[in-house]
This record gives sequence, C-alpha cells and structure tokens, in this order.
Amino acid sequence: MKKTILLSILMAGVSFAGFEKWTNKDGKTAELDLVKVTETGGEKAGEFKMRNGKSVTLKLSDLADADQKRLEEWKPAAAPAGEAKPSVFDKDLDGNLVKLEGKSLKKYELTAKPTKYYLFYYTASWCGPCQKFTPSLVEFYEKNKPGNDTFEIVLVTSDADEDAMEGYAVEKKMSWPHLKLSKTEKFKKSVAHPGGGIPNLVLTDLEGKILKSSYEGKEYKGPHVVMNHLETLLKE
Repeated sequence: MKKTILLSILMAGVSFAGFEKWTNKDGKTAELDLVKVTETGGEKAGEFKMRNGKSVTLKLSDLADADQKRLEEWKPAAAPAGEAKPSVFDKDLDGNLVKLEGKSLKKYELTAKPTKYYLFYYTASWCGPCQKFTPSLVEFYEKNKPGNDTFEIVLVTSDADEDAMEGYAVEKKMSWPHLKLSKTEKFKKSVAHPGGGIPNLVLTDLEGKILKSSYEGKEYKGPHVVMNHLETLLKE
C-alpha cells in the first residue's frame, strides 16, 4: 500500500500494544508500530507495521516535526524474558499466513510469535509419504503446543491449487499456520532451506540458523529425526 494512501486513513479505536499515532507533514495520522530505524537514500527512515500485518517505510522528511524527533530518538525495546523477539522470517510471514478454521483456511495473523524456534513443514496432499507422516506431526503439535510459545510450525505447501491445500489441512486436522499458496515460491527462494523432496522438516532459530533438517547434505534422514530433536529441545 502506498504511503499516501496509508496516511490518509485515520486509525480510530483502541490502540494495539506497540501501536502509536504517527503524523505526516500534512497533519494526517495513522496508528503504526515502529519496528526499526534504517537509512534510505542517506536519510533516516522508519520501518512500520500496520495493524493488518503489512509494512510501510516512512522517511524522516515524511513526518511532522514532533514525530521526526521521536524517530531520531527511538531505540528498540529489549524483549522481556520469555517474550518473542523479531525474527528473520517476519517479513515473509507477516500478513501471509492462513490457518484452519472449521473446514476452511482463513487469513491468520501470528500474534503470539515463537520465542525460540520455527519448524517449517514442506509437504503436499499428493505426497504419499507426507500423508503417512502428517498424523505423527499433528499428534506432536497437539501434545506440545498448547500453552507453549517456544515454537511454531509453519506449513509450506507444494500443492498446485488452494482447494488441494485446504482439503489436505481439513483431512489431517492440521491446526498450525500455513503460508499462503501464492507466497510459497518466493519464500522457498528467499530462505533456501536444504532438500528438494518432501516430507521435509526444517527446524531453525529466530535468526534462521538451521538446527536440524530432514536432509544432512544430500542424504535424506526423514522428518521424524527433526521432530524428535525438537521434542528433546522442548524438554530442556
């Protein structure tokens, strides 16, 4: 969304945690969450998150004088113990997730982000070994996820259409977030996780460091190895 459109919208109502009113040179305001301060074209700029999960970048010169000072003086707050920190995957996942709701996949915002680990599940409805393994992962998730923000599973599909992706989620009762089908190819190129076959589990920390994968080099170890490794980490 263009910033001219963004700043023409008045965000009324109760503010979300981390969201504050920011004003542009024309006096128009919007409720945004300042994520970090960078430089664009030699000028300071703020990277803001909108309440719909999308992001926008505003230069110092775009803002009213008082908010220019706020941007200049801004420092990131340290996350309290046990609270999620920003991850390298935020830009790919924010606003791009769906989750099973009843018998359909609905747009989903990951508000309680994991504090330590992401477990990416590369799979597809047409994959026989995936069909066989998925119930084990569902059982693992139902056992370990309730009340646990340490990790989150994100499914990255190899299905060719949304109906197949949705039908697979419904049939196997996969209640974790799924990356939107339209975003999968970009994500795969962006993160370049090891292995081309499925089912493939890749366990990472928030910085994207791979802690365990179904592939060790070119050798396929399988998803159970990764799932069991995460279960061990959760017990520590």
